[in-house]
Amino acid sequence: MVEWPKILGGVLVLAAITWTVVEIREDGARSAKTAIERQNNEAANRAHSKRNDYDSCLAAGGLWNFGAGECDGPQKHRRD
Repeated sequence: MVEWPKILGGVLVLAAITWTVVEIREDGARSAKTAIERQNNEAANRAHSKRNDYDSCLAAGGLWNFGAGECDGPQKHRRD
């Protein structure tokens, strides 16, 4: 004779374990997605800041040094 309460209990335990594993995986995916979004936002903010620095340098008559990532100050005009 089949013991239905034991089978039902086993199915419920299996369902609980499955649900726990799915929740843990979803939480990990959310954490990874949040970390990537945070990195992307920080990179965009840094790029925007550097673009503003570049524009300010040119507006002040400076020469942007791409290698150093900074303004070298106003251009000096040479006479030959």
